[in-house]
Amino acid sequence: MKKVLLTLSLGVLTAIGAFAQGDNIIRVNQVAFSPSQEKIAVVDNGGKKVTLSVRNVQTGKVVGKTRFVRVGVSPWSKKKRAIVDFSHITTPGRYALECKGYSMPIEIKQHALTALTQGAIRAFYLNRSGIAIDAQYGDEFARPLGHPDTHVMIHPSAASPGRPAGTIISSPLGWYDAGDFNKYIVNSAYSVSLMLCSYEQNRAYYDALKVRIPEEGNQTPDLLDELMFNLRWMLTMQDPYDGGVYHKLTTPNFEGMIMPTDCRQQRYVVQKSVTASYDFAACMAQAARIYKNSKDYPHFSAHAEAAALAAYHWAEQHPSAFYNQNEHNKHFEPAVNTGEYGDGNATDERFWAATELFLLTEDPFFHDAAKQVMPTQFVLPSWGNVGSLGTLDWLLCPDDELGKASRDMLLAYAKTLMAQLPASGFATPSGNSARDFGWGCLSEVFCVNGMVLLYAHRLTGDQSYLRAAQANMDYILGRNATGYCYVTGFGTKGSKDPHHRLSVADAVDHPFPGMLVGGPNPGQQDSHEAGVTYPSREPDESYVDVFQSYASNEIAINWTAALVALAGWLDAVE
Repeated sequence: MKKVLLTLSLGVLTAIGAFAQGDNIIRVNQVAFSPSQEKIAVVDNGGKKVTLSVRNVQTGKVVGKTRFVRVGVSPWSKKKRAIVDFSHITTPGRYALECKGYSMPIEIKQHALTALTQGAIRAFYLNRSGIAIDAQYGDEFARPLGHPDTHVMIHPSAASPGRPAGTIISSPLGWYDAGDFNKYIVNSAYSVSLMLCSYEQNRAYYDALKVRIPEEGNQTPDLLDELMFNLRWMLTMQDPYDGGVYHKLTTPNFEGMIMPTDCRQQRYVVQKSVTASYDFAACMAQAARIYKNSKDYPHFSAHAEAAALAAYHWAEQHPSAFYNQNEHNKHFEPAVNTGEYGDGNATDERFWAATELFLLTEDPFFHDAAKQVMPTQFVLPSWGNVGSLGTLDWLLCPDDELGKASRDMLLAYAKTLMAQLPASGFATPSGNSARDFGWGCLSEVFCVNGMVLLYAHRLTGDQSYLRAAQANMDYILGRNATGYCYVTGFGTKGSKDPHHRLSVADAVDHPFPGMLVGGPNPGQQDSHEAGVTYPSREPDESYVDVFQSYASNEIAINWTAALVALAGWLDAVE
């Protein structure tokens, strides 16, 4: 097991005294608050009316008290908790919330989420494939090159006349997808796009944001430099002979908890799929538009546009080319048993791709194609349902009929989130239904809902949407049923032992910082694994911080991408 290094300074911990983290009844954002934002804490005390003292750590003086707001009741366990407000404390500094022998450190500062955003972006650098991680940028996480991916084999399922089975290709760079060492187009396209969406809405913020990566100091924002590292890999995943895109680059089976240099399995690209091809087309079209005037990557946009058009054409010609791993393994060897990212409906991918190609080319053909398959309601975006990424794109065209329809759909969805707040157990717009918890819920529900609320705030100027988005972030950072800050390397009780091969296998006593874990998962699909014993069956308490728990404690690029997108946007606004 790994031990986490607390991000809170030793002096603060000494000043407020030690406490039993697992038993602390005060649940609050453990990273930082901006001076002007709403500041809420939840006290797990059976719902009794309570007042907490707010003590300045440096002076030792009590500077204020919290205001009791109401009782929050869990809709499934019926547990009662007190919700308190200390928004009137606005002076930057380090404080402690104190109540009946319990104490929790908090910090108020300008740019409250800058370090978190930088850490989450840098987590992508630390998870790069195809290069050595240098100590100058990786610190204690430096490691030698382990997966050059210059000798990748065409799997029989991916064979084409120009590239028969067994052909060796080069497909380097990109990010390791999750706790494993494989690379998947569907998830990569979704992850890159989430961060590009946040970038488009907050260009000035990201243009100024510095992250310690090898490309720092060039003329491109560091976020775009990091995304380019993955985009360059994605371009290698297209068959140059027909434009189709391989579904993933993978070993036949997952590697053990070992370092990349110890991996020995042959790596393959497998079957070209319609979903991977549409997702690739959408992501490349979006990137071609955003990088169009790049001085560091002057030829990328033209290359990406041509690749996007070729991938879209291939997908249109192969509408039934879905990746079904079970069927795949009946016909081809070696069998592949890694992440599937399977999807039997490509309508949403087609809409997203047509939308992005229209925004790039302004060709009315793509406008008509998008209109034909436009969704009729907003569905929360995920790697498996990307239609609403297209909806978000159409918000860039407010006068277009599809732009107007997208605005109406998004605001109608945002209002359903806001309706959850008055009775919410943790004063959040998400996490009020058992359905909100499951695989990757902290990203796919809390972060992405937060992004939707920020779009609503941008469209309307209504500050309540902003406060609600911040509430979801506060939940991730500690105001929740378990009391965990679910981002590695941050918080007084941060996730310290994620299902992440690099963090488990290296010689470092703490995980890569800045990664968002999946979060509470009442399915508990790993409960039969050695070392995985959940503390509760309740939906929001079904979390265990051990690396064996792939169901609740794995990391993934789409989850950390959503953290970057939400934290960066909130930091830009605050």
